[in-house]
Amino acid sequence: MIELLFVTCMAAAPGDMDMCRERSLVFTDVTPMACMMGAQPQLARWVNEHPNERIQSWKCRAVDHSERDA
Repeated sequence: MIELLFVTCMAAAPGDMDMCRERSLVFTDVTPMACMMGAQPQLARWVNEHPNERIQSWKCRAVDHSERDA
């Protein structure tokens, strides 16, 4: 599985990192390269659905099952 991991921040507070949080989209049938190539359209769609937030950063990575929340 590949995860598109991205950080979003409130658009009204661009410098306030306390107003940011990590989010992710998980894909089961894509390669890391396909994730990289398809990330911008996915993120643009996400921003259109969440107009009060902006994307701070993003990356594609393999899902690490050891980092799951309890």
